[in-house]
Amino acid sequence: MPSSTSSVEAHGGDLTFVVHRGDRAVLMALDLPPDKVDRLAGFALFRKRPGGTRQPIGNRLDFATPITAATTPEDRTWHRSDRAPFQKFRWVDVPSDFTSGDYEYSATAMYFDPSGQLRAGDSASATIDVSRRPAPNLTVGFTRGYMSSQAYRDTFHNAPIKPPGKSIDFDTGPFEAQYEWLGFHGRELIRSFLADCEADPTISVDVFAYDLNEPETIRGLAKLGSRLRLYLDNADLHRDHLPPGDPVHALETDAEAAIRGANGAVKRGHFRRFAHSKVFIARRNGHAFRVLTGSTNFSIRGLYVQANNVLVFDAPVVAEWFEAAFEAAWNNAGTFDAAAIAQGWFDLPADGLPPGAIAFSPHTSGDVSLKRVADSIAQAESSLLFSVMGLAGSGDVLKQLRAGIAKPGLFSYGITQSSSFMRLYKPGTAAPVTVPYAYLKSKVPWPFRAEISGGAGQVVHDKFVVVDFNGAGPKVYTGSSNLAAGGEKDNGDNLIELRGADVAALYMVEAVRQIDHFHFRAAMQDATDATPLVLKGPDEWHAWVDPYYDPHDLKFLDRQLFARAAP
Repeated sequence: MPSSTSSVEAHGGDLTFVVHRGDRAVLMALDLPPDKVDRLAGFALFRKRPGGTRQPIGNRLDFATPITAATTPEDRTWHRSDRAPFQKFRWVDVPSDFTSGDYEYSATAMYFDPSGQLRAGDSASATIDVSRRPAPNLTVGFTRGYMSSQAYRDTFHNAPIKPPGKSIDFDTGPFEAQYEWLGFHGRELIRSFLADCEADPTISVDVFAYDLNEPETIRGLAKLGSRLRLYLDNADLHRDHLPPGDPVHALETDAEAAIRGANGAVKRGHFRRFAHSKVFIARRNGHAFRVLTGSTNFSIRGLYVQANNVLVFDAPVVAEWFEAAFEAAWNNAGTFDAAAIAQGWFDLPADGLPPGAIAFSPHTSGDVSLKRVADSIAQAESSLLFSVMGLAGSGDVLKQLRAGIAKPGLFSYGITQSSSFMRLYKPGTAAPVTVPYAYLKSKVPWPFRAEISGGAGQVVHDKFVVVDFNGAGPKVYTGSSNLAAGGEKDNGDNLIELRGADVAALYMVEAVRQIDHFHFRAAMQDATDATPLVLKGPDEWHAWVDPYYDPHDLKFLDRQLFARAAP
């Protein structure tokens, strides 16, 4: 039967098959008893879309085609996993052409027979609705962005995502298919929120924006006319007065002019450092009733290049908190930390939302918001997954993340970005694997190569931490905050705690999607002609299987952790 929970566990003979629900994506995890892995070649995975037929999921590796640091995107192809089985015990699937409804996933353990040929073993299948909300009044959406650059090449043949030059005034029609695909569910939530507000003349909208240069978003805001109030960041990178067309002209200047020209009200500010929130608040008759927030800037990069998330709360109490933060900023951002809304955490109402809380910054001390997060990370029992911009900042949250990376017995897996390379934190090691932008720039398809330039902007822009996703008390921390003490004291931001397996699964799957992407890039970087990336053959199966059954290897923990449904 279709699942109504965050994960589904199925069995076929000796094979355990668990499917965890992400946002229009799944993580499939597999397990076999130790006495059933002799000559194991891997796992064939299959997907059946709603109303569709069962199709094998593709593997980037096969037995015959070596991949090395010199392999180009054009040389990488997909191989049917019933012929090139996955030699790992989990895999994230993001269907390229999403269809709402129940997806049937299935897995078959594949073995080498005495002649070295593949033979099928036990199979199991599970059905899950990959479009189900984590709660009736909460919707979460992610962007596809850079992490799908290879699939973008296959789908759009590396078509550009904008015309040359810098402008907010271009026809987005020729790019609509790319925008819909790259922006994915996150963009859909932003577009539908604005469309609903435009269609109802009784609704007014208050907006916090940091980066603001995506043409359709700006046009959608401008259509609200006098029903719009915009608090727009004016930190140095956003407030220049250079003429349009200048290569360092801030497009936020143009966005401000467009919205003022449509009779919208605009105030510019940056608290002590940044007005860093990304928020839409819908009000009717002066009362806030719906709010959109998250890590996603309303920009070309934010929606179509970066890894980001969007949350929509259909909850008047929550919307009123955001409105209180907006009014405090609109009236006097310089005294925001003295406002009642900045004094602590506000517990989410029980009606239609998961348990959780929200905090609004800046505060007089970063501990006001960060202590709760740091304590949760320190108390993690089984797993810690994260996608954050960096770990070098101040405060106990980033300190606890750094400590958790090397905590014995804890599966800690995360990714951050620096100004010159990606950092991948694998379980059991505090020393990150680095993938330089110079390498990435030559190995990813256009148009993404132009975006991998380090200081020009973040690729990993998400800000979330997942604690014990399938344990007794799973938690997610997300929002616009970068989780550093300095930011919580100086920036206009929000930080959100969400508890429960349904929402934790969404963020867990997204974390693994991102981390595995760069893990593969890191493995490619180290692969040579002598040691290429290629599937292990019938004489080498021990090399990939044995670590998953060695209690002293963290792949053993990996196998046990993911192949378990949430309680």
